[in-house]
Amino acid sequence: RGGILLIENVGNLVCPAEYDLGEHFRVVVASVPEGDDKIEKYPAIYRRADAVVVNKADLAEMSDFRFDRFRMQIQNINSYASLFELSCKTGEGLSAWADWIAQLRCRN
Repeated sequence: RGGILLIENVGNLVCPAEYDLGEHFRVVVASVPEGDDKIEKYPAIYRRADAVVVNKADLAEMSDFRFDRFRMQIQNINSYASLFELSCKTGEGLSAWADWIAQLRCRN
């Protein structure tokens, strides 16, 4: 059986949205310390995402990041995207994220 190849399209959030890498699925990784306004600033990449991962959820209480606002913006711009709120430090949300990836493998 084939595996899963993850490609990080480096650069800023504007350029990667415009390039077709031949991928089957697109995932955007956001970070709590970077703020909850990225969807407004870079709508194209979020519009085309199959999943959005918000990392460092454990830092939300120490920042101005509002998950309710972020969730609403994702719903408005791309209601089909799966949203994962996780923390690599605490392990929060990692099981759901890993399950989603495992389902992709079964589909391809």
